[in-house]
Amino acid sequence: MVSCSYFKLERVSLRKKVVRQIVIQHPSTRSQMEQRIDFLERLESDMALNILMRLDDPADIVRASAVSRSWHHFVMANGLLKQLCLTMFPQLSNNIRIIAPNSWRMNNVNIERSNAIEMEVLEKEHQVYASLFQALFRSEVSPRDCIADAVSASSTDRDPDESIVNTLSPWSRSQWGIASYWSSKGHSNPDVPETLTYRLKAGISIVTEIDIQPFEVYWERDRPICSAQSVRFRMGYARSQCLLLCKPDDNFVWTYTSPTFPMKQENRLQRFKLPKPVLCIGGYLQVELLGSVQRAEIDGLFYICICHVRVLGLPLEPAFNIQMFEPSGKFMLQYNPNSLHSTLEHSCNGENSYM
Repeated sequence: MVSCSYFKLERVSLRKKVVRQIVIQHPSTRSQMEQRIDFLERLESDMALNILMRLDDPADIVRASAVSRSWHHFVMANGLLKQLCLTMFPQLSNNIRIIAPNSWRMNNVNIERSNAIEMEVLEKEHQVYASLFQALFRSEVSPRDCIADAVSASSTDRDPDESIVNTLSPWSRSQWGIASYWSSKGHSNPDVPETLTYRLKAGISIVTEIDIQPFEVYWERDRPICSAQSVRFRMGYARSQCLLLCKPDDNFVWTYTSPTFPMKQENRLQRFKLPKPVLCIGGYLQVELLGSVQRAEIDGLFYICICHVRVLGLPLEPAFNIQMFEPSGKFMLQYNPNSLHSTLEHSCNGENSYM
């Protein structure tokens, strides 16, 4: 027998196909559409809204808003892009305001309307969220390394020789042949976790993947690989720059925590792709190394050693920036439309692109 869940999935799939056929029309077909019935004008607004909200691809919403002026107004006035953006990036729920240059004006706003100011605000929001989705697409097609520098490690065996700073280099040995890696302190309990904290290149970034390479102790007899049992990732912001210098581990608010990923005891760059892209608000990322697997011959203690850490995605500055408010965790999103092209093109043509 075929299960009911199968028919339910088939209905959902068919419904999405129908909605796409009804809604998504390229602007080149507008002359043909003038001879057809515009269902948005024939349906009640609640029904039309229900149909358009079936679209879960941001590109489809953008295309729908380009069908005609009335469709653009409907999508914009109902904040469809904003709703979809909040669903995909729940971190944006703490945004209290969007700031854009006063000189930025929308051509589609009819200044003769009594609610012209309100419509201009809606149009700006529509363009801001459309730009965020452009950045999302670029981060998946042409990701860049987002790490700016290393902040702190929960422990270090021999500092500075085995510092977290060594994990910024993709090479396990320096140009002088010296081993380059970070090492935790030794523990008798293999379940003791360790953390590595990094500052990203922008206060707001889209992160899609974190890659980690454990270190192979090549000078020992069996060339052991000191990986962790599993890894997890957190993203957020720093409470205070002053506390960051004296108590770095206690100074962060983590607004996102990833699932736990198993780590293999292999000497290679291991890729951990997040279930969906994450909007990192605040510019800090922490790698949680959960448990160790390798005991050292010299003292019988467990160590975790990491050669390289890489964070892939897209730094959104200077097109986007944030202004944080403590202790509420609220922020204002600043948008500079004149810098959007350079931000996206820098990702596509930058020397650190990894696709």
